Amino acid sequence: MASSDPVPGPGASVTALLSALGAQIRVLRKQRGFTLERLSERSGLSMGIVSQIERGMANPSFATLAQLAHGLDIPVARLLHVSDGARSPVVRKGERRRIDGHGIGVEPESLYELLTPDLHGALEVLWLETPPGHDTSATPFTHNGEEVGIVLSGSLDVYIDGVCHHLDAGDSIRYSSSVPHWYHNVGEEKCTAIWVVTPPSW
Repeated sequence: MASSDPVPGPGASVTALLSALGAQIRVLRKQRGFTLERLSERSGLSMGIVSQIERGMANPSFATLAQLAHGLDIPVARLLHVSDGARSPVVRKGERRRIDGHGIGVEPESLYELLTPDLHGALEVLWLETPPGHDTSATPFTHNGEEVGIVLSGSLDVYIDGVCHHLDAGDSIRYSSSVPHWYHNVGEEKCTAIWVVTPPSW
């Protein structure tokens, strides 16, 4: 789901660029299921440096970016294509960025897409499509913040700290993201839903 926007002109804020770069590296790392420690090992960089770069608190050299790209198994040029955040507030249906990780997006019929232009705001809004049997119990989510979900079609079981909450079309739910949570589509049809997370979990 990394952005492919061109590098902005000389007037772009360095702080915004470093923040965008860090967010892109974090997304790519999580897409691959790597911990900070794992990326540190693969790239040959210290875990502290990787963490600082992901948080936009370091200005990495080209050599450092090359090491990160090697650790992520991508061309270094991909890390040079970042945006300063001055993108359109509109996300077209065909231009949504797909999110993978935690077993998400692995099944051919499952789909998690970002409905917000980036991950730099206070909200992360996701479009979810999960086939019958889709189950994330093997990798429960736990992170800071709060979530709200609404099922548009089908049904979904939402587990919060082991307690099951069944949602049908039109039902919604709110809960603390700091409590372990996971999802299971026990229905006979695809579930379509919208999920709002604050602050962004990716």
